[in-house]
Amino acid sequence: MTKLLEVKKISKKFNTINGEIEAIKDISFDVDEGEFVAIVGTSGCGKSTLLSIIAGLTKESKGDIIYNIDNPIIGYMLQEDALFEHMKILDNVLLGLKIQNKLTNENIEYVINLLKKYNLEEAINKRPSELSGGMKQRCALIRTLAIKPDILLLDEPFSALDFSTSLEVSDDVYKIIKDTGKTTIMVTHDIGSAISMADKVVVLSKGPSVIKNIYNIKLNNKDKPTINRKDPMFNYYFDLIWKDLDKVV
Repeated sequence: MTKLLEVKKISKKFNTINGEIEAIKDISFDVDEGEFVAIVGTSGCGKSTLLSIIAGLTKESKGDIIYNIDNPIIGYMLQEDALFEHMKILDNVLLGLKIQNKLTNENIEYVINLLKKYNLEEAINKRPSELSGGMKQRCALIRTLAIKPDILLLDEPFSALDFSTSLEVSDDVYKIIKDTGKTTIMVTHDIGSAISMADKVVVLSKGPSVIKNIYNIKLNNKDKPTINRKDPMFNYYFDLIWKDLDKVV
């Protein structure tokens, strides 16, 4: 497989009133084209900091982020849907294209087709407050995909949802990602979401975070996440990752 991204010995230190704090230390892993990688760790371990560094929003203190393509387009989906209430859904999902001055007829048609394909056609002319939490998350993902990113970054995409809704939305998000073939990195504290969605799980320790383990997830019949949770191997990986996290909480 083609190696799209290399994370090499990334460290990050912050200056605070109490002195220098090291958030992450010597983090290294690779991401292949089309691969779904989940980064798991306890709250405050530096997962989101690492994602921000990969996105180029935060500068690393040491190490290198290497993209093996020229001028990569990065899509970053935040924890909250961040949809603007004063704008209709279509305008919301086209916002990234508008900001990048890429609001062409072809791109608008591409986005509308995505909304239709994933059962959001009825939402096009509605306001965010008229949609369920799950529908808003799907709209937020489509807004991120609208710019046709080379790599998709997801920051705790289900944390704002209740458990049953998060399960339903994980199926939707997984289908969209697999249908579009997007290389994806997701950070989460939810072991179940990581195992049921990812091809590879990177487990971080508490701060200063180092990599505890990297697991290649091999389920017997990989399907949608709610089905993957019933796979006999799911509990096997869950126990391994849980033990890793138990040592640091």
